[in-house]
Amino acid sequence: MDKKADIGVFGGSGFYSFLDDVEEIEMDTPYGKPSDKIALATIGNKKVAFLPRHGKKHHLPPHLLPYRANIYAMKMLGVKKIIAPNACGSLQPHVKPGDFVICDQFVDRTSGRKDTFFDGPEVQHISPADPYNEELRQLAVASAKELGIPVHEKGTVVVIQGPRFSTRAESRWFSKMGWEVINMTQYPESYLALEMEIPYVNISLITDYDAGLEGRDDIKPVTHEAVLEVFNQNVHHVKKLIYTMIEKI
Repeated sequence: MDKKADIGVFGGSGFYSFLDDVEEIEMDTPYGKPSDKIALATIGNKKVAFLPRHGKKHHLPPHLLPYRANIYAMKMLGVKKIIAPNACGSLQPHVKPGDFVICDQFVDRTSGRKDTFFDGPEVQHISPADPYNEELRQLAVASAKELGIPVHEKGTVVVIQGPRFSTRAESRWFSKMGWEVINMTQYPESYLALEMEIPYVNISLITDYDAGLEGRDDIKPVTHEAVLEVFNQNVHHVKKLIYTMIEKI
């Protein structure tokens, strides 16, 4: 592979459409093709690889993403760190839409996803006790504070199968467990990066309160359109945070 990058970013096309001198490359891996072409750009003195997780046209649902191909493509490019922003829901009243959560734990509630590179004959058992890279987490927290972005320094994300959202009962259960964030793509993406020994950090941008938030019967069930609306209102914060982190790495 003659193309190389220092840092990988998973996100949507909005994250790189404003950059100059973007080179798009098609890749193939032993696990198939990634979600889309990978865009290579330079920020400061770093070569950055951007991959739209759901494809540029958002045509791939969360349960069918080629997670292994996406992570392996980053490995093939020589990426040393991955920054992974997500649009997520809140499970707690104090975690508000527009806030960022730098997750330190996940809970996997998905099923049937290809979630390991070790299908044999090589078998390894990797511990995800601390799935997110602490150095990158602290960098994300410090950068968000520097930019004046409301940030929660840690949090647990529960990853649901999708593409459906939760029932009120499921959402209420997750809230009562004390988890802060709900999402559909953090597993197995974050764990596969761990298997490939690529330090990985999640940045959860909260777009909505989940349906079963205790004591908030006024909350309307979340819609994809509402998520995108809040995400687009805050995407400039995401871009600034990613730029600041890349400059500091």
